[in-house]
Amino acid sequence: MEAKFFRFLKLVGVGFKARTEREGRELFLKLGYSHEVQFTAPPAVRVFCFKPNIVCCTGIDKDRVHHFAGAVRSCKPPEVYKGKGILYIDEVIKLKPGKKQKK
Repeated sequence: MEAKFFRFLKLVGVGFKARTEREGRELFLKLGYSHEVQFTAPPAVRVFCFKPNIVCCTGIDKDRVHHFAGAVRSCKPPEVYKGKGILYIDEVIKLKPGKKQKK
């Protein structure tokens, strides 16, 4: 399979890890829940982990690659106060300020 389209995801958070099995067919994510989250890639999509916190979704169909990456991201979207979660590698999150201290 020749890969033409890529989507990189970055896991930001303490203890957030990803691993793949069965030649890029299954993706397992540790996201701070009591269990691992498992995703099975569609037939035209492969998943690779370069580091424990970098995931690459690749394939020949752009719609399927982006849809799968969106499904993975929706499992733990980035939160606006600390910036933790699953982000696209080129995504910038503008953090909101927290509570102000009374003087």
